[in-house]
Amino acid sequence: MKTDIHPTYYPNAKVTCACGNVFTVGSTVEDLRIELCSVCHPFYTGKQNFVDASGRIDRFVAKSQASAAKAGTSQGKKVKNAKRAEQKAAKKAAQPALETVVEA
Repeated sequence: MKTDIHPTYYPNAKVTCACGNVFTVGSTVEDLRIELCSVCHPFYTGKQNFVDASGRIDRFVAKSQASAAKAGTSQGKKVKNAKRAEQKAAKKAAQPALETVVEA
């Protein structure tokens, strides 16, 4: 292994967040400054804000409710085909038969 090619490792590197939280980690940089940490990030604190661009969340909720309601009323393929065949037969029976009159 070559010597003097590896960076210096600092096992007690100090990390400072913009919120004021300070903690230590191992790093190749002795002092780190970060913008967000687990103390101030909205996901970890539970103060998460949803950005609703033009009602997307409302539309998603409406679609999911509609699909849940529709899921309970679905029919099998055989039932649909039988119903369609009955409708065709009823339509065919309702039409008057065409009679061709051939005059000689």
